Amino acid sequence: MFKRALIAIVAVLIVAGIYLSNLVSDPEPPRHQVFLNGEVLTMDPTNRIVEAISVRGGRIESVGTSEEIAALADSQTEIVDLAGRTLIPGFVDAHGHFPGSGQTAFTVDLNSPPIGDTESIPELLEKLRQFGEEKTDGWLIGSNYDDTLLAEKRHPTRDDLDQVSATRPIAVVHVSGHLMVLNSAALEEMHIDETTPDPEGGHIVRDMNSPDKRRPNGVLEETATHHAREKTLDLSASDVWQMTKLASNEYLEHGVTTASSGGMPKALASLLGPMSEYNQIPVRVALFPWFNEVGEQLISGEVTLDQFEGGRVVVPRVKIIADGSIQGFTGYLSQPYHRPYKGDEEYRGYPAVLRDALFEQVEGLYKQRVQVAIHGNGDAAIE
Repeated sequence: MFKRALIAIVAVLIVAGIYLSNLVSDPEPPRHQVFLNGEVLTMDPTNRIVEAISVRGGRIESVGTSEEIAALADSQTEIVDLAGRTLIPGFVDAHGHFPGSGQTAFTVDLNSPPIGDTESIPELLEKLRQFGEEKTDGWLIGSNYDDTLLAEKRHPTRDDLDQVSATRPIAVVHVSGHLMVLNSAALEEMHIDETTPDPEGGHIVRDMNSPDKRRPNGVLEETATHHAREKTLDLSASDVWQMTKLASNEYLEHGVTTASSGGMPKALASLLGPMSEYNQIPVRVALFPWFNEVGEQLISGEVTLDQFEGGRVVVPRVKIIADGSIQGFTGYLSQPYHRPYKGDEEYRGYPAVLRDALFEQVEGLYKQRVQVAIHGNGDAAIE
C-alpha cells in the first residue's frame, strides 16, 4: 500500500532536481504587515478585542488601536485595511482525517443531501458508472454513501454493485468510514466467500436469502474492511499529490491552519512528513498513525513516532480504534440500540478490540511513554 506512490514521488524529486528546489522553496513572509480598522480577536488570557495588529517576519509583533499600529508602518510595510471585518487566529482541527477530504481526486463522491445529491441506490450506481468511464484503471471507488439517507434505507449490496461491473473490483465506503461494500470481483480478489470467518472486531454481513445463509452480501464492517481498504488506498503519486492539495486548499479556505490526521495508514503517514518538508502541505498537521500497523513496533521500541515527523507535521500520539460507528450500528453500547438493528432488540454493537487486549496495548505504550488517542463512540467501549 502506497509503495508505488512513494517510489514515484522519490523518483520525481530526484529527476526534478534544481527545478524542484526552486519550486518547493519555503515562501518568505512579508517583512512587515499591519492590519488596521478591524476587530482582532487576540485570544489572550483576557480575550481582548483590538482594532489592529502588526506582524513582522511572520511573527505577531504588537496589537492595539489602529493609530498605534499604523505608527509602526514604514514605506516597506504592507498595509491591510480590514474595513470593520474580524481577524482571528487560524482554527485548529481537533479531530479529523486529513487529507481524507481530498479523496475526490480518486473516488466519486456519493454523499446524500445536504452535502451531496445521491438520494437512491440507482443514483449511486449511475454515479459509479459515469466515474468508471472517466477512471478506467484499477479499483472503482466511491465514498461517503449514507444508507440512512438513501430512499431504500439500506446499504447497497454486491449484487447492486455488480450491475455496474461484475469483473472490475468496486468498493464504496460508508460516510462513517467504518463500513464498506464490495462487488463480487472485489470480494473474490480479497478471498472473501462463504467459508471466510468474521475477523476479531469485525463482521462480514451475510445474505440471509442464500441457500446456506453464508454468502457475503458485500457489506463489510470494522476490521473486516482492513484488507480491502489497503487496496482502495494503493494510490499513484498523482492521486496522493492531488488528494493532499485538494484537502490543503479546502482547509485553508475555511480558516483551518492546523489539521488533524487521525488513524492514518503507515505508508501514507510516511509520505506526509516528506511532502511537508518540500512545502507541498501548507497547513500544520498533527498525525496519529494507526496502532494496528505500528503499535507492536512502538511497544518493542523498534519504531518511534518522531520517525514520521517532517516539516510542519508533528506526531504526538498513536490511535487505537476501540469500537465502531453509532450511525453504522457498530458502536459498542451498554444497552440495546433505541432502534433495533435488523429487528434484533438485544443488539448492542461490538468492540473492535477486546477490553483485556486494549488494556495491554495501552500499558505497553505507556511503558514506552507513547501517548495514545482511543476512538470510542459507544458508552460500553468508553467504559
